[in-house]
Amino acid sequence: MDLRRFSCIFPLILLIFNNPFLVLSGDIVQVDNSAPQQPGCNNDFVLVKVQTWVDGIEDREFVGVGARFGTTIVSKEKNANQTHLTLSDPRDGCSPPKEMHAGDVMVVERGKCKFTTKANVAQSAGASAVLIVNNQRELYKMVCEPNDTDLHIHIPAIMLPQEAGASLESMLNKSSSVTVQLYSPRRPLVDIAEAFLWLMAVGTILCASYWSAWSAREAAIEQDKLLKDASDESTISKEFGTGGPVDISTTSAVLFVVIASCFLIMIYKLMSSWLAELLVVLFAIGGAEGLQTCLVALLSRWFKNTAELFIKVPFLGAVSYLTLAVSPFCIAFAVIWAITRNMSFGWIGQDILGIALIITVLQIVRIPNLKVGTVLLGCAFLYDIFWVFASKKLFHESVMIVVARGDKSGEDGIPMLLKFPRMFDPWGGYSIIGFGDILLPGLLVAFSIRYDWLAKKNLRSGYFLWAIFAYGLGLLVTYVALNLMDGHGQPALLYIVPFTLGTLLTLARKRGDLEILWTRGEPQRVCTHHIQLQHNEECCDEK
Repeated sequence: MDLRRFSCIFPLILLIFNNPFLVLSGDIVQVDNSAPQQPGCNNDFVLVKVQTWVDGIEDREFVGVGARFGTTIVSKEKNANQTHLTLSDPRDGCSPPKEMHAGDVMVVERGKCKFTTKANVAQSAGASAVLIVNNQRELYKMVCEPNDTDLHIHIPAIMLPQEAGASLESMLNKSSSVTVQLYSPRRPLVDIAEAFLWLMAVGTILCASYWSAWSAREAAIEQDKLLKDASDESTISKEFGTGGPVDISTTSAVLFVVIASCFLIMIYKLMSSWLAELLVVLFAIGGAEGLQTCLVALLSRWFKNTAELFIKVPFLGAVSYLTLAVSPFCIAFAVIWAITRNMSFGWIGQDILGIALIITVLQIVRIPNLKVGTVLLGCAFLYDIFWVFASKKLFHESVMIVVARGDKSGEDGIPMLLKFPRMFDPWGGYSIIGFGDILLPGLLVAFSIRYDWLAKKNLRSGYFLWAIFAYGLGLLVTYVALNLMDGHGQPALLYIVPFTLGTLLTLARKRGDLEILWTRGEPQRVCTHHIQLQHNEECCDEK
């Protein structure tokens, strides 16, 4: 295996661990399905903006979540009043404060008494709202307890993360006046960013699948030519036996998911700023390699002579002049992205590098038959569900979501994902999709179009059209589930795998092709009108 192929396969193992959809502006924990909803405690949970002014100068903005109880918060900024902020004394807010000005917003710490008790104490002291600071970095849904009678609350109650509480306390200690403005702007019903991500994911698989099928057909034609011209099998193996794609076996499919799980645990345990920087470097290397491969393949159609001229490079072997010409641009592009990745436009470079990497990997790694595809996607299906949902039982938090967010790393998540900014959304942020949600189903879609082309099946009688339609529909259902689940991270493969794999298995069984697709996969050889095989060999026409 040459260096180019190895450098692309390694990021494949690295990037699979990032599979879930995560579309949260704030991290909200605790499911309250069992919490009682009764008169005075039936508010919808809403995110709340807490804009601050220090000595009359606009300062930081924090995000909180409104409680089940209390009055609702205005949705428009123009209707929200600026109100002085006061730190409660005692800090827990469980007893009346020693000093309080009527109409102020009171800041209290979580603990020692019920949320409703804190809100009632603040209301009795004349506060216009109460900000309850969590003892963890996440937001927490404040609900009522069974048989709670302290529900005559007529002020808003908002939960803030621990970091926001520390910042507010620092502001109050260092300045003479801190004012806040509380409002909860509504999100648009449709997230345009999700539509663009859907197009990017489907378009990436379409491009990669057609390139994979074209390469397979060219390789089959070239093999037939060699069969015609070669004098013995040894000549064929010498001329044709190297440089082909890597076929995944059933064993390697299972090991692949095991290795991905090990990577995930390692990153979860070692997550820090240096590890985040290492992941950025690895992604930049893989992205530059993928971009180079795609550009060389595209430009070689116009610069054939340059692409066919080679020079020996130490440690790399024979490299075409076209590759040498393109490589500096790709390296520079990756370096510039790494430097500017945290800027507002950094997502553009990340998406370009990510798409190029996915397309390149789909040219190098293949599933040879439906059996391997079923094992791989089946394992990935269980992997995704376990590390998003079931891992909470063992680690007390979702390992996949923690890694994807980049907790304790000082970075805004890890780079192995496609992202698109939420336009027309007052909360901002990005909608994202993990590479694995494109790459793993893409292997199955690419397999279907290779089989169709080599077996000479048109779109109607083949499997590719059904596979890409099933993927697009599964991805669409994922977005619907994401919005129904109130923005909580969702494992996309939970929905995509049943659609794609289930569609191909059902259709193949109905058409009578299941045995061929399951064991043999692709036709071994394709016959064309221009190639006649010698040695009395027959064409291998698959139905």
